[in-house]
Amino acid sequence: MNSMRKLLIGGALAGSTLIGGALGASLIGVAGAQTDTSTSTAPAATAPAAPASGTHAAPDPSKGGHQANGITETLLTGDDLAKATAAANQAVPGGTVERAETDAEGAAYEVHMTKADGSEVTVKLDSSFVVTSTIDGRG
Repeated sequence: MNSMRKLLIGGALAGSTLIGGALGASLIGVAGAQTDTSTSTAPAATAPAAPASGTHAAPDPSKGGHQANGITETLLTGDDLAKATAAANQAVPGGTVERAETDAEGAAYEVHMTKADGSEVTVKLDSSFVVTSTIDGRG
């Protein structure tokens, strides 16, 4: 009977340890994880992975767009960013620019925006920053 009692108490202790760990992890994130409070302004060194053929994964806005036709889209900066943003804002009044980048699918540039009504639109531009089309969604 004593061994049965030890088995039950041992099982109860093991169970409470597992439940306590799970509860702690859910309350504070990952149990025992160390938080890195350092910051970095350097961009990631790797390009975004190309999605599988026939699929379109949502790109990470901080890393530019996707890869298509052997071309990897890159975020615009400086004067190119200013010109693309200005043209896109004229084409979609009241919209918010999410990101502006080179285009891997035919246009020189594209600007991903959110319209005032919350819907998404992609503004395509030629190399002179003239709007050539607007596409509903993340085209």
